[in-house]
Amino acid sequence: MPTHSDRRLFEFLILEGAQAGLSWDTILRKRANYRTAFDHFDPKRIARYDRRKIQSLLGNSSIIRNRLKIASTVQNAKAFLKVQDEFASFDRYIWQFVDGEPRLNSWRSLKQIPARTPQSDAMSKDLKKRGFGFVGSTICYAFMQAVGLVNDHLVDCFRYSQLGRG
Repeated sequence: MPTHSDRRLFEFLILEGAQAGLSWDTILRKRANYRTAFDHFDPKRIARYDRRKIQSLLGNSSIIRNRLKIASTVQNAKAFLKVQDEFASFDRYIWQFVDGEPRLNSWRSLKQIPARTPQSDAMSKDLKKRGFGFVGSTICYAFMQAVGLVNDHLVDCFRYSQLGRG
């Protein structure tokens, strides 16, 4: 579903990074725990996390306790706030990678769906330049799918026509 809420976009960006190397199901099962542990994905609060808070998160067994991913979440919150300042919203910034409109693909099988695209490559490169972490092209493409920047539902899926020109 196309998402335009900055808070929701931030949440999905963080969860996609947390998912790196793991199954999406693992993260979905822990999503509520992540919301609680990370102050409901409030980037202003997360940007102020100190060493004590990070240590607390590393001891929280209800989330993935990966030091790099947790540190990246704090850094991503800081970078996110800078993007909001520059573009007036993260939404305005992130949707530029698809010219403001969801890309509608016409896949007939799951094997056709790419792991990355030129748009996710560009997004990854720009996010990294702005100080974001855990934003490789494959993570960015999964993010694009999750927040509706691309419609990768198969053409015979009922959601395909609901969300696009099917």
